[in-house]
Amino acid sequence: MYVKRNYSLWMTVRWSKKPLINGLIYSAIIVFLYEVTGLPFSLPWQPISVIGVAVSFFLGFKNNSSYDRAWEARKIWGSIVNDCRTFASAILSLPDKSVPYSWKKQMIFRHLAWLVSLKHNLRKGKSWEHNLPVDKMVFTPGFREEMANGLEPEIRKYLDPEEWESLQRYTNFPTQLLKTQSLELDRIHQENGLSEYKHVWLHQLISRFYDTQGMSERIKTFPFPRQYASTGLWITYIFCALIPLGLLDIFEQSTELHYWLTVPFSGIIIWIFFLVDRIGDYSENPFEAGYNDIPISSITRVIEIDLLEMLDEKEIPQPYPVDNGFLM
Repeated sequence: MYVKRNYSLWMTVRWSKKPLINGLIYSAIIVFLYEVTGLPFSLPWQPISVIGVAVSFFLGFKNNSSYDRAWEARKIWGSIVNDCRTFASAILSLPDKSVPYSWKKQMIFRHLAWLVSLKHNLRKGKSWEHNLPVDKMVFTPGFREEMANGLEPEIRKYLDPEEWESLQRYTNFPTQLLKTQSLELDRIHQENGLSEYKHVWLHQLISRFYDTQGMSERIKTFPFPRQYASTGLWITYIFCALIPLGLLDIFEQSTELHYWLTVPFSGIIIWIFFLVDRIGDYSENPFEAGYNDIPISSITRVIEIDLLEMLDEKEIPQPYPVDNGFLM
């Protein structure tokens, strides 16, 4: 996620240079053929502009829907931050005479294991995502190292070796870790370590973690409907293919504006439409480990720091740095 005030123009062009270059080349070919052949294959601009209005409305719908997915993902992880702090505070406030400190620490550590395993689950690539190679993400070296190391080094800091080994039998680690948390709450309640009210309330918190995990998984595993994404792409291609033909009709009628001006103007218009489409395309999947996705690694690290400081641990990890303006 880019956190500086604005992308520079050069960063924007570099990110979307392919449609700009292709648009300029395509427009130059059209104008070259027009001059060489002398065939009057230009088209009136009016019907093309009608298609452009339709494409604009469709891209606006697509981008709004994509932004809703990204914003919902951010709200989900905002609630995870709050609930994690509440859970840790509630566990630490249990009476020391009834609940040993070692049990409290184990509960909070297991919760951190749930958090990092959920983060890594959400980073797994799906067939409809862009799945950028991690080694290509040169602007975020810290994140590249995390993804290269994988889940095990992170989660083993918070789990006993036996529990980590038993976890290997399951496909969804976060779900099993929350189940273990529930069973531990029941056990300590039966040993008179928890009041009935605290027992129910802590189970409600566990239920909220299941809810936020499920909402995150819904966004991750259910793509933006492919018919909308595909239609937006193809009608953009059709409209952009017609742009040089329409501008040629305009510029050829003026002696002052020679028809070779069709090339730069067509290239810019094609670039703008594909840029808008690409913004929506990269907002559809807010957990795919792209430069503009929800920075769940940084959010997870913030929660880790808060909970470990609540435990008065000595080894506290550092916050993720802002690498070249990006948080991951």
